[in-house]
Amino acid sequence: MTSALSHAETLRLPADHRWVVLDVETSGMRSASHRALSIAALVLREDGSVERQFSTLLNPGCDPGPVHVHGLSPDRLAGAPRFEDIAEEFGELLSGRTMVAHNASFDYGFLDAEFQRAGFGTPIEKRLCTLALSRRLELDVPNHRLATLAEYWKIEQLNAHDAYDDARVLVEVFGRSASLADTLQLPLPVVGCKDRRVTVHPQQIKRVPSSFANPGRLDLTRGLVQGMKVVISGPTRIPRIALATRLTNTGFDVMNTVSRQTSVVVCDNAASQSGKVRKAEADGIPIISEQQLEDLLARAMPGEIKSEGAPVVVPNVVSEPDTATFPEVIEVERAAVLVPEIVVPAQPRPVVGPSTIATASPLANRKAKAWQGRRVLILGGSHLDGVIMRSRILQLGARPSLNFTTAVTEVLILEGGESDKRMARVTDRGLPKITESDVNEALVSGVVPAHMKLESRLSAPILMRGEVVDLPVAQPTWSINVAWRAENVGDEFDVDVVAFLLDGANKIDSDQDFVFYNNTVDEDGAVELSVDGDSEQSIRADLDSLPAECKRVAIAAAVDGERTFGDLGAVSVSVDGPDGTFATFVLDLGTVERTMVLAEIYRRGDIWRLRAVGQGHNHGLGAMAVGYGVEVDED
Repeated sequence: MTSALSHAETLRLPADHRWVVLDVETSGMRSASHRALSIAALVLREDGSVERQFSTLLNPGCDPGPVHVHGLSPDRLAGAPRFEDIAEEFGELLSGRTMVAHNASFDYGFLDAEFQRAGFGTPIEKRLCTLALSRRLELDVPNHRLATLAEYWKIEQLNAHDAYDDARVLVEVFGRSASLADTLQLPLPVVGCKDRRVTVHPQQIKRVPSSFANPGRLDLTRGLVQGMKVVISGPTRIPRIALATRLTNTGFDVMNTVSRQTSVVVCDNAASQSGKVRKAEADGIPIISEQQLEDLLARAMPGEIKSEGAPVVVPNVVSEPDTATFPEVIEVERAAVLVPEIVVPAQPRPVVGPSTIATASPLANRKAKAWQGRRVLILGGSHLDGVIMRSRILQLGARPSLNFTTAVTEVLILEGGESDKRMARVTDRGLPKITESDVNEALVSGVVPAHMKLESRLSAPILMRGEVVDLPVAQPTWSINVAWRAENVGDEFDVDVVAFLLDGANKIDSDQDFVFYNNTVDEDGAVELSVDGDSEQSIRADLDSLPAECKRVAIAAAVDGERTFGDLGAVSVSVDGPDGTFATFVLDLGTVERTMVLAEIYRRGDIWRLRAVGQGHNHGLGAMAVGYGVEVDED
C-alpha cells in the first residue's frame, strides 16, 4: 500500500472542535450488558499534538470475556478501580470535547452505559468515527481496520487491543486523515450523541437457542415441552438470571421479548400490566406464575431435536427468478416501481476464505469491462443528467464517486461543472477531465481514453439494481455500509438506515426485530445499526447468529420530514467482510420517494444471498414499519 501523506503536508485539526481521542477495551460486544475493562483518552491541541492524557484499567466486577483478545485477565483487573471511582475525573476531561474513536458508536455506547451505571450524565455530546472518515476519504486500502490504517499511514503499532497504544496510533491516523480531508475540502463526519442513548439492562438474559424445535404455545392440559420459547416478566423469587439459566439448561429457549413465537410468559403479577404482559394478552399467549412454572417443569416432556437439514445443492444457474418481496401497506400511496426488476443469476463459486474475501468476485463469469477500477466524480448537470451519466458509467464498469475523495480517477464535467468550487482541487491534483461525449463514445465503440490504459486499482464488483449474488459460505459477518453526498455542509439530510428481520411471511417476529435508532440491535445481537457519520450509517449482520425463523433481512433508508430521495441524490452501498469489500452498488433513481428498500439478505436453502434492491415508496418510515408488522404506538 502507498501512503497519501503527500496530500497532507501538515497536520491541521479543525479549530471549531476540542478533540479527545480514546479507545475502550470491553468484556463483550453489547454495551447494555457487557462492561468496560480499560480506557485511554488523549486530549489534542490544534496541531494534533497531545496536551493531556488519561489511562486506566477498570475492575468490571464480572467475567472479563475474551482474555485471548485483550489480555485483561481477572487477576490483572482485580486491583483496578471501578468505573464509578473515576467517572467524575474522566467526565471532566471529556466535557465539551468531541470524541474521536475507531468505530466510535461502539466506544460511545460503552461509555454512555458506564456513566449511567455510575449515576452520571454522559458528557460526550459529539463524536467522530475514524473508520467512517477512512471510508469517506476512500483511502486505497483493502479494509478499514486500525492496523491497516496504521500501515497505510506508516505508523508503528506496538500492542494491538491495548487501549493506550490503540489511542496513540489513532491520534496519528486521525491527524493525517483530517488534514487530507481538509485538502480535499471534504467535511469531517461528526455526529451528535445526545439523541441516541444506550438503554442499560442490568438483568438482560443472554439467549442460548434451544437444540429442540419450538412446539408452539403452551397447552396447560398437556404441559411444558422442551424447545418452548419462555419470557420472564417482573420480579421473581429465584433470581431472574438463575431462573433463565435453569430453563436454558432444561432445554427451553429463554427470550427477553414477547413475539408471535412465544410459548408462555412467566409473571407473578399479571395485574402489573407490563409491556410483556400486555403483548402476551393481546396475542393470546398463556401467562403463568413462577409456582406454576415449577409445577410444570417437574413433568416437562421431551422435545423434538431440530433437523440439521438436507444436503446443500447449488445449481449452476438459478432456474427461476427470485421475486423481491416488500411490505404490504394498506391505504398508503406508493411510488411506482422505478425500473423493471432485473435479476441476474448468481454464478456458483468455491467457498472463499476470509483472507481472500477482498478479491473474490461474486460474479465469477462476468467479463471485465473497459473502465473497471475507475472512480468518476460528476460535476455540474441536473439531477436527471447525473442519473443518466451514472448509469452509463456503471455500464462501462466504473464506479460513480459521490464525493471528491482520494479514490477519484476522473472527473466528468457536465454543464456548469467548470464553476464548481472543487475544480481548483481537481486541477491541483492533475485529475483527467472527461466529457459526456467521452462516455457515450466509450459505450458505442468501446474506446478507452489513453490515460485509462494504465493499470487501474483493484475494485470490488459493482452490482446493478435487482442483481442477486450468493454470499460466501465461509464468511458469516457482513457490514452493509450506506453513504450519501457529504458536500452540503449546513444542509445535511436527516436519513435513518434501518433493518427488519423477517420471517417466511415477510413479517417481523417481535418489535425487537426492527433495528433502528431507538433499538440499535436485535435480541440475539445478530443485526446492529451503527451511526458512523453525518452521511454514513451501517447495518452489521452476523448471519450465523440469526434465529432459524428469520428468513430475510431487509435494509432500508428513510429521509425525514418532507424531503425525498430526489433531494438526497445518489446513495452508495458497499457490502464488506472483515477483510475487504465484497460488492458495491449505487442507487440514484429516487425522485418523490421518502423511504427505500436498499438491499436484502435472504436464505435460499442453506445459502444466504444478497440482492441490490432500490425499491422506493413515497410513504414515511412509520408506514413501512407497519407494513412489516411493527406495532407503532398511536401516541
